[in-house]
Amino acid sequence: MPASFVPPRQVKIGDAAAFAGCTPRAIRHYHEIGLLPEVERGGDDRRRYGYEDMIRLLWIRRMADAGIALEDIREAFVEGPADAHGGDGIEAVLERVEEALAAQEAELRRQRTAVQRMRVEGSRMGLLSDLVTVRLKGLPEGSLRQADLDTLLVTERIFGPLGAAVQATRFVALAAHPTLREESDRVDAAEEALDDSVAVDDPRVARVAAERHAFETALHAVIEESGLDADDDALFDAWEAAHPETGDDEENGSGPTSGRAMSVLEATGKMPYDFSPARLRCMELAVELSARDAPAT
Repeated sequence: MPASFVPPRQVKIGDAAAFAGCTPRAIRHYHEIGLLPEVERGGDDRRRYGYEDMIRLLWIRRMADAGIALEDIREAFVEGPADAHGGDGIEAVLERVEEALAAQEAELRRQRTAVQRMRVEGSRMGLLSDLVTVRLKGLPEGSLRQADLDTLLVTERIFGPLGAAVQATRFVALAAHPTLREESDRVDAAEEALDDSVAVDDPRVARVAAERHAFETALHAVIEESGLDADDDALFDAWEAAHPETGDDEENGSGPTSGRAMSVLEATGKMPYDFSPARLRCMELAVELSARDAPAT
């Protein structure tokens, strides 16, 4: 390239856009927001862009390609050409851009990990947290239902990964005990039948509460016998060691052990379900039966 480079002649907006690698519409937008000063028009009333205009347009494109917002580019040019073209004037802007790019990279890594896990799992289970998917590893094919995944999704949303991982223990136990799974389905159906047409003092309410209590007692016995309760305790201990509690967590019920201490009725109040009065009363009675049978401390 010759040492004495001759600036190009003035060009129309289409040629300027082609040279800068953008569109005439983009250049007009730069004019509208004050990023690129308006240029003189020729005898045909069309804009004409000279060498300095082209240089500024190139810098705008380079900065935009680097992820700098147009508003920040405009502020950088207001500070002065020296600052805008590479000095310290846009240091704060570049810092914000770098932070935004780092956040985007982290989000892309998270999304890629989720997609990879979903491909490995072959189902939506891969979209749940690592704690939950690891907990469900080794289950026989077909033993985990879509309704189970739905429940874990809701639980994870309300109580976080730890709460959902503990909830997964139930499905692990049920998968290994088909008879218990059948009883779970029967009790669930009986509870669902307690709709708004059933009075709170209907005898069915107390009967279903007793059935729920009996089922939960049997399920808990299976969980204990299989050692799954010890796994839960280890899971809690590991989580609490890695995630120390904070005051905010305790207040809003989202702490790492909030699901551990929350009562069934409190948990029910957070669920996105509309239970009938009869079903709520059934839950209350089941809790009372559990408290009655609990060993004294």
